[in-house]
Amino acid sequence: MDLYRAIRDSQLIGMSGYSKEGLPVIAVGVGLRTYDKASDKYYIQSHIQLNEYRDQVILPTATRKHGRYIGTCVKVLDMTGLKFSALNQLRLLTAISTIDDLNYPEKTDTYYIVNVPYVFSACWKVVKPLLQERTWRKIQVLQGCGKEELLKVMDYASLPHFCRKEDSKSSKHHALGNTGNCFSFNHAFHQQLYNHIKQQSIIVESISPIRQGSFYVDIPEPDPDDAKIAKTIETEFHKLENQKNGFTNSLNGLRVNGH
Repeated sequence: MDLYRAIRDSQLIGMSGYSKEGLPVIAVGVGLRTYDKASDKYYIQSHIQLNEYRDQVILPTATRKHGRYIGTCVKVLDMTGLKFSALNQLRLLTAISTIDDLNYPEKTDTYYIVNVPYVFSACWKVVKPLLQERTWRKIQVLQGCGKEELLKVMDYASLPHFCRKEDSKSSKHHALGNTGNCFSFNHAFHQQLYNHIKQQSIIVESISPIRQGSFYVDIPEPDPDDAKIAKTIETEFHKLENQKNGFTNSLNGLRVNGH
């Protein structure tokens, strides 16, 4: 339980509701996630479990709920807090991307990116040309928290918490039974996910990731395109960091009022 909660608190992913077309809305805290509470293999395992839960439970439930086949989701990526230290996560994120490319292709209809800091904007300019057209056409970088644009594709109740402004509507409960932080272990989505994983663990006689050492993940070699993108991001981050340090040093050297 402690390891599972620690992964939830540092992986920052959840489900906030459904779009107007019935697609599940997956929220991801890209900027504030740390991936520092467990080894990489447990985060990869958790990512695979989330993918399997999406395919086995979330998408079939959405299909039944809306009376038509639903095989994709939309993702809202929160860049709040994105820092140069995110470079430390590149190897893990590249491995996760490779797993998705090999085993779970075309599961996301649109990526909405919100709360974008300068560091992301600068990297996006150099990374976008490296992406396949079918990939970058799915990506929409929104102004600010993206609330107004997102309300065109989902109801207020399905907005991730980081896209909301506090008002009287925030007290209303949506279909998942909780309008709070959908990254939280206590959110209805994660309670349902945890119960599903426990049930599955009984079936396969394994309780990973709750118990350390009970699961082995072979981290795959990155796709060459993913590796190139990761290297480009790393290079751009270092450029920006050097610019920032140079600006700070120049400020430190300034004399004010003759002092």
